[in-house]
Amino acid sequence: MAAGGGSGAGAPERPYEMVVFGASGFTGQFVVEEVARTVDGGELRGALRWAVAGRSREKLQAVLKRAAERLGKAALGAEVGVLLCDVGDAASLAAMARQTRLVLNCVGPYRFFGEPVVEACVENGASYVDISGEPQFLEGMYLKYNEKAAEKGVYVIGSCGFDSIPADMGVLYTRDKLKGTLTAVESFLKVKSGPEGSRVHDGTWKSAVYGLADQDNLRKLRKKIGYAPVPIVGAKLRRRGLVFYNQEFKEYSIPFMGSDVSVVKRSQRYLHTELQETPVQYGAYVNVGGLGSVIKLMFAGFLFLLLVKFSFGRKLLIKYPEFFSAGRFTKEGPTQKQMDGTSFTMTFFGEGYSEGQDPQNGKPNVKICTEVKGPEPGYVATPIVMVQAAVSVLEDAACLPKEGGVYSPGAAFSKTKLIDRLNKRGVEFSVISKPEI
Repeated sequence: MAAGGGSGAGAPERPYEMVVFGASGFTGQFVVEEVARTVDGGELRGALRWAVAGRSREKLQAVLKRAAERLGKAALGAEVGVLLCDVGDAASLAAMARQTRLVLNCVGPYRFFGEPVVEACVENGASYVDISGEPQFLEGMYLKYNEKAAEKGVYVIGSCGFDSIPADMGVLYTRDKLKGTLTAVESFLKVKSGPEGSRVHDGTWKSAVYGLADQDNLRKLRKKIGYAPVPIVGAKLRRRGLVFYNQEFKEYSIPFMGSDVSVVKRSQRYLHTELQETPVQYGAYVNVGGLGSVIKLMFAGFLFLLLVKFSFGRKLLIKYPEFFSAGRFTKEGPTQKQMDGTSFTMTFFGEGYSEGQDPQNGKPNVKICTEVKGPEPGYVATPIVMVQAAVSVLEDAACLPKEGGVYSPGAAFSKTKLIDRLNKRGVEFSVISKPEI
């Protein structure tokens, strides 16, 4: 492993390569376990010195103990540091950032708790990854910290979880597998659950409630950033309805409400403006099943959109997540059995132009279908994806963009070995059908 990034000659070596902040939170505990498993797996180039960070020493020690038990070890050993810090205490965050090359931030909703951590990392020369699915937070951090991060040579990379690495890297994977020029992709997410059903912890629900309530500010923020429009190359991707019957899957699909589309767009804009790559248009959908599921969803969605407009409604939504999400979001999160029985598949349908065809003329003449599949998305796949993104920041440093800054995953990782790393850990990228002209 290289010496600590961002430190001048003669500066003391940072004691840790990575720190998991918010390690005792619901998602944090799974991230800790995944770091321990990765360190154990012997695939890294050297010993990885890491630490857990949060407010309570007892809780952090309990999380380390649990991770050790789940890996069948007596303990994780003294090599894992324990750092006490609080998101409300800037000095403690700065002290954490100074001791590591990289912070894995698991403390959300990020719109409330994310910025102090980003700021501490940028000021103190540590890189940063999170699992935010909140476009407003991600793009706000770009506006405020991109230049400073570039100056300091640190990488701030958001949405390195199930939001949005499968989508963002899936589009790049599809592009790389097509012989020719990929111009448009649609992805369809299907989450399968076992007899126990599947659940999501209500932290994700809170982020959605606050995010949808604040759409207007997101528009203003984007105006301020002043994004250059991404040119449309090839045939324009058609917009689909709010609900449509999907012939490929023989079930109904709806637009995916997460941050994937905005994250992919940011990556495509970067790759087009900085690396002169052909931008890919993208649409994201989720398969919801038969007509019964559609009716239930429409009713819940209507209620949600109605309540989210008023502060009283938002309070209700946050107080009773289980009721308003028909049992999908709970304060306890999923059981181990539910996680074991759940998996996801994201299928990508791409179209483009064969080698030698001009994408500016005529209809697309090649198609390709790829897929990313993996275990339960929220608390099994997300930790795997986050930890492998972190490993890529540390080990594939030469393949990252040449200067630091605030990046989306596709922009940061397009030249790294991230997809290979994920394939080895059970989040698998594959080609389903080769292009036919």
